[in-house]
Amino acid sequence: MALMLRPWAFLLFLALVSYDESGLQSTRNGVAQATQRVFLYPQSPKVSSIVSTKYRTAYHFQPPKNWINDPNGPMYHNGIYHQFYQYNPNGSLWGNIVWGHSVSTDLINWIRLEPAIERTTPSDINGCWTGSATILKGGRPAIIYTGADTEKRQVQNIVFPKNVSDPYLREWIKPDNNPLIQPVGQGLNSDQFRDPTTGWIGPDGLWRIAVGAELNGYSAALLYKSEDFVNWTRVDHPLYSSNASTMWECPDFFAVLPGKNSGLDLSAAIPNGAKHVLKMSLDNCDKYMVGVYDLKSDTFVPDTVLDDRRLWSRIDYGNYYASKSFFDSKRGRRIIWGWTNETDSSSDDVAKGWAGIHAIPRTIWLDSNSKQLLQWPVEEIESLRREEVSHQGLELNQGDLFEIKGIDTLQADVEIDFELTSIDSAVPFDPSWLLDIEKHCREAGASVHGGVGPFGLVVLASENMEEHTSVQFRVYKSQEKYMILMCSDLRKSSLRPELYTPAYGGFFEFDLEKEKTISLRTLIDRSAVESFGGGGRLCIMARVYPVTLINGGTRMYAFNNGTSTVKVPQLKAWSMRRAQVNVKMG
Repeated sequence: MALMLRPWAFLLFLALVSYDESGLQSTRNGVAQATQRVFLYPQSPKVSSIVSTKYRTAYHFQPPKNWINDPNGPMYHNGIYHQFYQYNPNGSLWGNIVWGHSVSTDLINWIRLEPAIERTTPSDINGCWTGSATILKGGRPAIIYTGADTEKRQVQNIVFPKNVSDPYLREWIKPDNNPLIQPVGQGLNSDQFRDPTTGWIGPDGLWRIAVGAELNGYSAALLYKSEDFVNWTRVDHPLYSSNASTMWECPDFFAVLPGKNSGLDLSAAIPNGAKHVLKMSLDNCDKYMVGVYDLKSDTFVPDTVLDDRRLWSRIDYGNYYASKSFFDSKRGRRIIWGWTNETDSSSDDVAKGWAGIHAIPRTIWLDSNSKQLLQWPVEEIESLRREEVSHQGLELNQGDLFEIKGIDTLQADVEIDFELTSIDSAVPFDPSWLLDIEKHCREAGASVHGGVGPFGLVVLASENMEEHTSVQFRVYKSQEKYMILMCSDLRKSSLRPELYTPAYGGFFEFDLEKEKTISLRTLIDRSAVESFGGGGRLCIMARVYPVTLINGGTRMYAFNNGTSTVKVPQLKAWSMRRAQVNVKMG
C-alpha cells in the first residue's frame, strides 16, 4: 500500500476532508492523506472544465472509473497476464481498498474482472493492501498481501485460486489460518509493516519473502522463511536495513544478469555472475540499489552505499511510485509496472469520477557495467502504431523549431536520435546539482540558452505556445565522460492554476565518442507524457492537462535552443490507436 503524499500538498494546503467509517479517512496510519485535500480556485474564462473524457488516457492502464493506486501481484500464468491493483470500488478518492483484477494476452488490451480480494475477514476488514504473487511448485499461484485487521494493525495474509484450471483465476480463497505473519517482535511498528515481495527459494530449499517495515525507527526489508509458503518464521536479521529513512513501502527484490535484457526467475537457480536489485518506495519516488545476495549470511549487500538518499538511483524521475516487477516466463524477461497519480486537485478527481493510471509496462534489465537499470516500453505497445512519419538528416540550429506533422499529436509514439556537431561549448558539470535536480531543471529550462542544449521535444503545445510540455537534454563536461541532464518541464503545460506543474529531471552518464547519438522516446497519451532517454537510462513519467486538448488541436516540435548545432539523423513518429483497456468480460 502506498502512502505517497502529493508533493505540492504542503504548498497548496487549504483543508483536510474527513470522512466516515466507509473507509475514506483523512489519515491512514497517522499520515495525512494529501490526496484527500480540496482546493478552491476561480476558473479563468479561457479554462474549460476538467471534467472531460478527453483527459482519460487511450492506451495506459486505468479502470473505467474510481480510484486506482499500486499495481499488485502482476504475473504470467497459463498464457494469461494478470494485473491486480489497489482499487476503491465506491469512489475516486482513496478508501475501501480492494484488489481490482484485469487480464490480458498482450499487456496492452485488458479484460476487467470482478475484484479478486475484498475486505471480508477480521485480518483485512480495514483494507486489502499491497502484495505480490508467486508461482509455487506445480504451477499453483499464491498471493501474499497486507491486510489492515480489526485493530488496524498491518498483517500479512495469503490467498489461493479457487480453480487453477480457470484461465482467468477469477475466484480466490482465503485460508482459515490467516493472518500468516503478524507485526510481533522487538522494535517493530505495527503501523509500518506491509507490502510483501514475491517469494524466492534459497539454496536450502526454503521459500523467502521480504516485508517493508520500520524497525527500531529505521527502514528495513524484514526477511521471512517457510517450507510450505504458509507457515513463516522471521529471520533474526533483515534482508537489508538503513538508517537513512524510517519506512520503505512496496519493496521489490529480484535478480539480473549484467548486460542481458533477459529476466531471471527467482523460483529457479540463479546463475553465477548475477546481481540482485533491492527496490523501495519512499520520498514520493521509487529508488533502488544494485548489489549481491550473500547466500551465507542471507543478506543483500549493496555495491555502493550512499548516506544521502537524495543520491540513490531512481526507477523513474517523474510521477511514478509503488512499482512492482515480475518474471514473464512467456518471453523470458522481467517487467515492471508503476502507479501514476493525478496532479490536479481532489475536488477535480471527484468531479471527473476517476483518479490514477498505471505507466506502460516496461522491460527492465541491468547495464553491462552493473551500475544502473535500463527500461524500455514492452514491445507489444508497438502494435498500436498506425500512421508513421519519418525524417532523416535534419539540422537544428539555435532557436529552431521543427514541427512534426501528419500524426495524432494527442496519442503518439515518437523516437528521435540527436547527434552533436560539437561538444566544445559544453559547460562543466557541478555535482551539487544532483542534490536538487528539479531545481536545476527549473533554472536550466528549455527557454534558457545553453552551450550544448537544451534540445529535445515539445508536445501538447497550443498554437501560440502558451501551453506546452518540453522534454529536453543538456550536455555537461564531467571528469571522464559526459553528464546528460534530461528534464520534463511541466511549468507551461496548462493554463489551469490549481495543477502541480514541476520540472522533473535526472542525470545519466554518457560516452558520446562511443555512442555518437542521444536517443529520446516519448509516449504521448492525452494526459500522460512518458519519456525514455539514452536508450532507457533515464525515464520520466508526467501527467499534464492542457486546456488546448479540450478546446482544439495540439502541436509537436523538435527543437534546439543551445548555441551548438544539433543534427537529427533519424526522427520517427506514429499515431497510436486506442487500446481496449478494461473491457468488461462477456
